[in-house]
Amino acid sequence: MSLDTRLESLRERHAALDARISEEDLRPRPDTDTLNRLKIEKLHLKEEMERLRSHAA
Repeated sequence: MSLDTRLESLRERHAALDARISEEDLRPRPDTDTLNRLKIEKLHLKEEMERLRSHAA
């Protein structure tokens, strides 16, 4: 898998997580455990994208 393909895949997963976080947050009684898990997963993806970009530079 090329670097660009990997980064695009990570961006798509990051955007999907962002949408899931928004959906959960809009519920009448959001599940805080789910929100925290999704936010941590989103942060890990962001960190991986930044790491890949820094290695490519």
